[in-house]
Amino acid sequence: MDQEILKKYSNVEECPVRNVLDRIGNKWTLLVLLVLEEEKVLRFNELHNYIVTISQKMLSVTLKSLEADGLVKRTIYPQVPPKVEYELTERAQSLLPHIHSLVDWSKDHINDIKASRKNYELVTKK
Repeated sequence: MDQEILKKYSNVEECPVRNVLDRIGNKWTLLVLLVLEEEKVLRFNELHNYIVTISQKMLSVTLKSLEADGLVKRTIYPQVPPKVEYELTERAQSLLPHIHSLVDWSKDHINDIKASRKNYELVTKK
C-alpha cells in the first residue's frame, strides 16, 4: 500500500476533497444551493416550500453547515417577528459551475445509470 496515497486520503481534516465532499455531498446541500442560486434570497419557509421533502430540522442543519463553510449568508432583520433571509456568498457562486457540471453529467447519464441498477438487481438476485 502506498503510504503517500494513504496519508493523502485517509484523514478527513487533511484531505480537502473529503472535507468538502463530506459537507456538500449529502442529500440536501446541492438542492439548497441550486434553489438559492435561482431565487437569490429566500426566507426559511420559502426555501422549505421549494424542497418539500426535506424536514425543517434537516433544512436548518443544512443551512447552518453552509453558513459555517461560508457558502450561505444569513441576514437577520431586527423586527417582530424576526425576519431571516438566506443567500449565496461569493464562495458559493464560485462552486456553482462545478455543481452545474455534475447536474449536466447526471442528466446525460441518468437513463444508463437506472438501466445499470436494474440490470445489477436482476443479476444479483440469481
